[in-house]
Amino acid sequence: MTIALAGAILGFLRFNFNPATIFLGDSGSLLIGFLLSALALYGAQKAPTIVAVAIPIVSFGLPILETVLSIVRRLISGRPVFTADREHIHHKLLQHGMTHRQVVIVLYAVSACFAMLSLFLLWPTGSSLGLVLAVLGIGIWIGVQHLGYLEFGELARVAQRTFNRPQIFVNNLAIRRATEELKVARDYDQVRRMLLAAFGSNDFDGFALNVVLHDGEIVAMEALDTVPARRTNHSLHWNKPGRASMDNSSAWTIALDLLSSANRQRGTLTVYRLYSTRDLQLDVNLLTGAFPTALADALDRTLAHSANVIPLPGQDAPLVTAQAG
Repeated sequence: MTIALAGAILGFLRFNFNPATIFLGDSGSLLIGFLLSALALYGAQKAPTIVAVAIPIVSFGLPILETVLSIVRRLISGRPVFTADREHIHHKLLQHGMTHRQVVIVLYAVSACFAMLSLFLLWPTGSSLGLVLAVLGIGIWIGVQHLGYLEFGELARVAQRTFNRPQIFVNNLAIRRATEELKVARDYDQVRRMLLAAFGSNDFDGFALNVVLHDGEIVAMEALDTVPARRTNHSLHWNKPGRASMDNSSAWTIALDLLSSANRQRGTLTVYRLYSTRDLQLDVNLLTGAFPTALADALDRTLAHSANVIPLPGQDAPLVTAQAG
């Protein structure tokens, strides 16, 4: 029966090769699938269970692989499993620049390789099954990588982030810790050191803090001969050691608007990251959530030092500034 089926299919393939003049249709393909399944079940009665299951799976490796890939792809992308698309294996090969005839030959060759591997299981030994499965797994992995499915690329990226989870914990905790510490900061120098500690160990390469100064405010570290009424802002720039200056490098930025709980504008915090292939090991939501408000409140609290203008005895015009304690 197997020989008769093979002879009928070989006679058909002569006219089905590209450019094809006849096609199977549903009735022909379903009949062949039924016969192959029946023959596999019949042969399974004469072999150990694991080998009996492995032989038909390896023999029909290409259609099984195509079905599994289609189901997994659609589940990952959130589409219905039975939705049609143009991302099957033969479609991907065509997108790689192959002709229809070349695609057919490649698929014939892959099917032949699966069939040859299944032949090694007809006389199983202690290591033959493991060797066949290892070769099969490596071949499938390499083949799927070359097909370039976006869904599996995203799956690999998520897996990589899972492996890097300890570093993500460290970076996220640094931002969370800075958010809590900013709530009790007593002076501007503490705020500055908290920002340096928060961003010094994560995957950003620098930041620029632009603080809006209101009337009568000074920055604690600046010289006292600066007249605060003439200043409207203060800037703090920081680059990670070993990184080029952000002004001379290609980088992407996130600008955080610093609005305090009292609805008072305190400027912006812009964080920089150089373009690179390394993943960002940080939950950006931590930066856009409570952190900007905590920083704005800290600036509101620590910079609200009024500058008292005191006339000197015996002088009319000259003035000096003194920082209120």
